[in-house]
Amino acid sequence: MKKIVTLLAVLIMLVLPACSAPATVVDPAVDEPVVVDPVVEEPEVVDPVVEEPIDEAYPVVEEPVVEEQVTIDYAKNFTLEYKDGYELLTVTTPWEGAAEPFQYALVPEGTEVSDDLGDALVVHTPIKSFVSLSTTFLPFLEQIDELSSLVAVDSADYTYNPTIPAWVESGMVQTVGSGSMVDVEKLVELEPDVIMANAFGSEWDTHPALEAAGLPVIINADYLEQNPLGRAEWGKFIAAFYDKEAEIDEIFDAMVERYDAAKALTQDLTEKKTVLVNTPYEGSWSMPGVDSYATIFLTDAGAEYLFNDIPGYYSQTLDFETVFERAKEANVWINVGMATDLASLAAMDERLADFDAYQSGEVYNNNARTTAMGGSDYFESGVANPDVILLDMIKILYPELVPDHTFFYYQQLQ
Repeated sequence: MKKIVTLLAVLIMLVLPACSAPATVVDPAVDEPVVVDPVVEEPEVVDPVVEEPIDEAYPVVEEPVVEEQVTIDYAKNFTLEYKDGYELLTVTTPWEGAAEPFQYALVPEGTEVSDDLGDALVVHTPIKSFVSLSTTFLPFLEQIDELSSLVAVDSADYTYNPTIPAWVESGMVQTVGSGSMVDVEKLVELEPDVIMANAFGSEWDTHPALEAAGLPVIINADYLEQNPLGRAEWGKFIAAFYDKEAEIDEIFDAMVERYDAAKALTQDLTEKKTVLVNTPYEGSWSMPGVDSYATIFLTDAGAEYLFNDIPGYYSQTLDFETVFERAKEANVWINVGMATDLASLAAMDERLADFDAYQSGEVYNNNARTTAMGGSDYFESGVANPDVILLDMIKILYPELVPDHTFFYYQQLQ
């Protein structure tokens, strides 16, 4: 009995604390849970930057957009300057003997310019429509994928690119003539953003009539550049009107690398082949000066030009006998006018068959790519691709240096 009472007393002592205020119970077998801040349930506090007023003493300044600028490295007859809010193109020599330059201010659409632009023609860029009065402008439009902006040409008759005649036939592109025969009324109706033309300082120039009608005519003097790379660099001039000069600059730089690589192949030659160029007309032979466009190609191709004593880039007229005496034994004869084979060359003057190059069959012409109307790709896309012309010339002179190259603009007369 005493044991039962004692047991009841112990039980009462154990039960009474359980009925009192709760105590912290630690289960020795279970770790205390880690309390994690309920990120999902509690919203993240974000500094309301937009709603806070801007401190006038420390205004927010946006970083200016850095415009990629290109340089003009080879062309001598135009400059490109980056001004405050616009670009300034200057044609320093619009034609031989011109008294003043022509300037064009290229202003981005919607931009106001505070500078005094003087006599510069303002053109809002990028332009959307273009009139080309020379086939030499067309390959550059292709390079920047803007050929579709073309709305008119002077004529499609002598254009090599087959797209242009097709567009003219469909009515997508108009023909407007050139010189004194330019169709001013049609151009006024077309309202092009830009009309680009060459000028020669003569009564046959197109631009005076267009300027008188208030049309946006741009003078392009690419033909005055004698350095082949300088002439090709006029692509930047055209591309600037589309805000794409940086894009064409990359294309140009890659072409220059190829040109220089080809030129380097011929620089260590110990023996150079002699070259005769052109054909006579009515007994007289026009020979280019040593600094001319055609002659620079010959020099870079490693040729010995037999008339390198003619200074500058102007041609000199020589009589047949003078040329025959000096160039009868020339190794190679190139740029033989309209000749398509040896027979047609001899038909011009039977004495031409007496040259050694004729007799050995070493006669080449730059008419591999021509149309039935006489359109020449050498004078069209060749302007933009002087590296290919140079490779053709090296192939003519030293085929072993470029065994994998296939003629593109040139062909050997049979």
